[in-house]
Amino acid sequence: MSYIRLDNLRKHYTPQIPKVLESLPRVEVSTNYAPIEESVSAFFPATFGLPLLELKENFSSEELSAPSPLNVGVLLSGGQAPGGHNVIAGIFDALKSYHPASSLFGFLMGPGGLLKNQVRELTADVINAYRNSGGFDMIGSDRTKLEKKEDFDTALKVAHGLKLHALIIIGGDDSNTNAALLAEYCKAIGDPLRVIGCPKTIDGDLKNAWIEASFGFDTCAKVYGELIGNIQRDCYSSRKYWHFIKLMGRSASHLTLECALMTQPNVAIISEEIAAHNRSLGDIVSQLADVVVMRSERGMDFGSVLIPEGLVEFVPKMRLLIAELNKVLAENAHKLHLVKRTQILNYLAGKLSEESASFFLSLPKEMAYQLSMERDPHGNVQVSRIEIEELIVTMLKKELEKRRKKGEYKGNFSALTHFFGYEGRCSMPSNFDASYCYSLGRTASYLAIAGHSGYMAAVRNLVNHPSEWQPAGIPLTLMMHLEERKGALKAVIKKSLVDIEGAPFRYFRKHRHEWAEGISYHYPGPIQYFGPSAVCDNTTITLRLENHLDPEDEEYGSETLF
Repeated sequence: MSYIRLDNLRKHYTPQIPKVLESLPRVEVSTNYAPIEESVSAFFPATFGLPLLELKENFSSEELSAPSPLNVGVLLSGGQAPGGHNVIAGIFDALKSYHPASSLFGFLMGPGGLLKNQVRELTADVINAYRNSGGFDMIGSDRTKLEKKEDFDTALKVAHGLKLHALIIIGGDDSNTNAALLAEYCKAIGDPLRVIGCPKTIDGDLKNAWIEASFGFDTCAKVYGELIGNIQRDCYSSRKYWHFIKLMGRSASHLTLECALMTQPNVAIISEEIAAHNRSLGDIVSQLADVVVMRSERGMDFGSVLIPEGLVEFVPKMRLLIAELNKVLAENAHKLHLVKRTQILNYLAGKLSEESASFFLSLPKEMAYQLSMERDPHGNVQVSRIEIEELIVTMLKKELEKRRKKGEYKGNFSALTHFFGYEGRCSMPSNFDASYCYSLGRTASYLAIAGHSGYMAAVRNLVNHPSEWQPAGIPLTLMMHLEERKGALKAVIKKSLVDIEGAPFRYFRKHRHEWAEGISYHYPGPIQYFGPSAVCDNTTITLRLENHLDPEDEEYGSETLF
């Protein structure tokens, strides 16, 4: 009996692409108006105000001049996301279709590899081994920042050594901010290197009026949805545990919301709602206790709760504490190694405001240590290491015991905690992400071929059939705003948070009470790669609701749980 592995079979999957990308497209200035945030212009005087671009109908053979081969570099930046290899495959195929002698070079281990001139040529044999696969292991990734003049000069020296015409940076909001800075530097000094970005992040927070979705989000949501569904089925089968499931999403709750829409848990906490209503950790725990008590009175001492990992940065008192800690850690980085671990909490507390110091020292010690850990290269708290789910469970147990003593609770509470993060980042991409990423790669190549720089490759109309998707080029500076980073004001690509007045959240808000009161669990099962298109090629519920494709997308309820 022969045995065929799925990962080998997937190499032969042919991504679906827009008709526009089937051959060399015409890149035209869009007639759409793009609002401009003038405050950003001072940071990007050379590239500010670029127009929107659209990839239109193909050139006729008579219009084409004899093309010259292009050399293009590519790097992956930041955390892994399903579909990265297909972006690179799309870049490669577009370059080779433009001119067979074109070459693609991959920088090993991200921007750090660019600065160290660690590079490999990506040939057809290399590309074909990674088509439709998960992970970033073709060339690797890191979080090195490109933001200083010496970084740009080093990058250009490497690019000139390879005779590169373009560099394509595949990453999230911070990585694409770095791409914008490099494009600005090139333009300012008259260097011809073209710099193009691609929108990657499983968190889903690189989206806006022009970018409908970041790649990897669809696949990760489906991976986590399967795991949550499995746990909920076990929960309903044994009927004795409360499961608290933390999900990735450092700065936004898009993954938690999408997974809630997919699986219909008893509770899903959305960070943006917590911030909007100024809820404290005590408020969150109190309302969780209300649900636990209510379900227990109905004979259901079990349930499921979804928690976004970034919740700590949205609770007002915690957000203030983190902001102060960020400043203290940045200002005292050169001294911290001299402070003993047993004294570090008191040392830091002594440099905080009285209110933040009191709150900081009231936290469980392990949580306080986690909040004090070294920041990532972009200055962000490493929220995946902060066990917010454990803190909530600890506080909830205390609250339930108080209610038990008052005779308000007579049930049994047994909690299990989970964190789903790395399980999804390198998954084999869904059909949607495989096609979307491949289309992004081809779009990036065609923008570079047309001579453009300082743009992000985009593919729009994603709820339609892939043949109807619309490739575009979005100025990187168009997505920026001013934000304080490490005590200084910087222009960065703005993160997209869950819109609590948007259709996806309103749908969630309408149904969450019935989910809390009973058993409405959905069990999505594993990602399907073969079968009916309605099952295998479907987009996220979020994307469908945003495009008003759900039959219940009417006037949603205003009830609140938090």
